[in-house]
Amino acid sequence: MQSLAAIAVAVLATVTLQAPAHAAGQPPTSTKFVDITGSGGVDLKANVVAPTTAGKHPAIVFPSSWGLNDLEYIAQANTLAGRGYVVVSYTPRGWWASGGEIDTAGPQDLADLSAIIDWTIANTAADPARIGAAGVSYGAGISLLGSAFDKRIRAVVMMSGWTDLVYSLYGDNTRHQQSAGLLSLAATLLGHPGADLSGKLADFNADRNVEQVQAWARVRSAGTYLDAINANRPAIMIANAWGDSFFPPDQLVDFFGRLTTPKRLELRPGDHAIAEFTGILGLPNDAWTSLYRWFDTYLAGVDTGIGAEPAVQLQPLNAGAERYPDWAALNTATRRYGLGAIRWLDGTGLLGGAPSTGWSKTLPADLDTVANGGVVLLTNGVGAFTGRQPQIWLPAVDRLRAGVWASERPPAPTKIRGIAKVHLNLTGTAAHGTVVAYLYDLDSLGNAKLITHAPVTWLGPAGGSRTVDVNLSATAYDVPAGHSLTLVVDTADPLYYDENTLGGSVTIAAGSYVDVPIR
Repeated sequence: MQSLAAIAVAVLATVTLQAPAHAAGQPPTSTKFVDITGSGGVDLKANVVAPTTAGKHPAIVFPSSWGLNDLEYIAQANTLAGRGYVVVSYTPRGWWASGGEIDTAGPQDLADLSAIIDWTIANTAADPARIGAAGVSYGAGISLLGSAFDKRIRAVVMMSGWTDLVYSLYGDNTRHQQSAGLLSLAATLLGHPGADLSGKLADFNADRNVEQVQAWARVRSAGTYLDAINANRPAIMIANAWGDSFFPPDQLVDFFGRLTTPKRLELRPGDHAIAEFTGILGLPNDAWTSLYRWFDTYLAGVDTGIGAEPAVQLQPLNAGAERYPDWAALNTATRRYGLGAIRWLDGTGLLGGAPSTGWSKTLPADLDTVANGGVVLLTNGVGAFTGRQPQIWLPAVDRLRAGVWASERPPAPTKIRGIAKVHLNLTGTAAHGTVVAYLYDLDSLGNAKLITHAPVTWLGPAGGSRTVDVNLSATAYDVPAGHSLTLVVDTADPLYYDENTLGGSVTIAAGSYVDVPIR
């Protein structure tokens, strides 16, 4: 899938290069392909698109995405050069024709970014005081990390990036199988992973040397260097998708809240890099429009008004755009939905009210149901274009394999904004185990639309009682009047590795509940 995307971008870039480099009314631009020497003498392939007008210009550096190359941004580079920017896009080390081995946004990649900036200042009309960095996915992560180590980066736009790579790999102690598998496939087909990355991926897949893998990931996480970023004070815009299956948005919330720089957070429907995809093709795109406004304000010195707007900009999954001054303003209350006893007649319990007592529900371990998070990139990605959430028919959920709890049907909509939290009391568990919780919008015909979900894994002593708490992926969704908020819990999902033992069981006990942020 990554390789097909890379080929598509390369073909698109070839077509784009044959087109005029500037739009009507914009100054002419020039395009050239260059080799830039990175850290340790590694050759980095790059292209430069720049205005031909005299004088110094603000500059933007674009590291390409995982599996792609410097042609990825050629359409946007033409647009930005027409707006007066020097744009340097490059292929990070270890990818395509660039030298070296993949460093996965590590110290060598950050040294390369600084070397690219050195070259840009020395060889183009870039103004050293007005340097920005931006990208999608891998390029986004490198750009944000670079702002902690290079004070010359005065503005950053991170689209579909990460701030905590440990969480991305091991969220709630659960390894993300499909996303890591695609990253590994792309590295093998299109890059030079080397012993470091290959070893870490092998350890991740085999669930060994976890502390070493997490330490490696921590070095590659912007959250590790938050104090340095705040000290350097670049203006940071973060754009992501609610359904990002590579870098779920929960990790962004704490990071964004602790940023003291000029900042903006935008969340839209979709999956990883889907919300920005049409912009890569050179088509109108809201995320890229925000990028123009962000850099115009913080690099070009043009007051677009974006700095005065509320810092959090949301496109809910099924409602109109909303703006908030900060993340805490999304919701006004938290509503607790207690899990009740399972009814014999329909195999469903009541979701709502205080947590009830005197019941339990036993689930067989490591057996899936039709309730799942879908396929990485595709399931939530399609929703970004169709406006429709992933859907199942709830009666098809096997009650012998899953616990199902449905709320009463209120006469008014329930507006969920933020991060819902599931608290489960478990008894008689194995030492290691996994459950996956799904929150659905259930209509009167049994159609259930997925609102949010997350897995949680415990690693501890066998037997006895334990509690597990899981933050579901952040969301903004309006449950229509007359619909039922529904929780499904099972023990397997193709998106994730689980720690269950086939033939074992997990028992959910009384006192369990879901806390839902409501506006």
